[in-house]
Amino acid sequence: MKTNKMTLRINGKIIIQHCLEGMYDFCSDIIVVGGFGIGNIKPVLSEYKKVKLVYNPNYKDGMFSSVRTGLAFVNAERFFLIPGDYPAIRASVYKDLIDTDGDIIIPTYKGERGHPVLMKSFLVGEIIQNNRYTNLQEFIYDKGCKEIELGECGILMDVDTPSDYAKVVQYMTYHHNV
Repeated sequence: MKTNKMTLRINGKIIIQHCLEGMYDFCSDIIVVGGFGIGNIKPVLSEYKKVKLVYNPNYKDGMFSSVRTGLAFVNAERFFLIPGDYPAIRASVYKDLIDTDGDIIIPTYKGERGHPVLMKSFLVGEIIQNNRYTNLQEFIYDKGCKEIELGECGILMDVDTPSDYAKVVQYMTYHHNV
């Protein structure tokens, strides 16, 4: 995107705010892991009492290094994992996942897996310590998961390109209330 996509605006809020607000009522604590440009989101995140901002000094190693960094702070029985560039996930998605039992639960839309992922915390140690996995998908593939079809296309909408951003803005402007 050639910019810090977390700070791009949609309907008066930045992307990371939309991501947080969908989950906010369903989480006791929210851990946001940042690397490059973390200072750009710090002032906004300080407005959210449940949010702890954590710096990943190894952010250049990729997203899985940020996952591992954040998991070190998990202290709940279950937790959500979601990249910060998924602003179109409705609160109802979190509710539906919480109401589903399983070790790893993934929402789907028309059979395609999306975010967030809900996991039980007994898996944290293995994710952090097992160097056999290079990304979260490998771990989930190895362990297996329960998929739940939710009929919510927002679970697939991330912002990686200007075209993605335009689609998310349009969707959230005309079809979305968080």
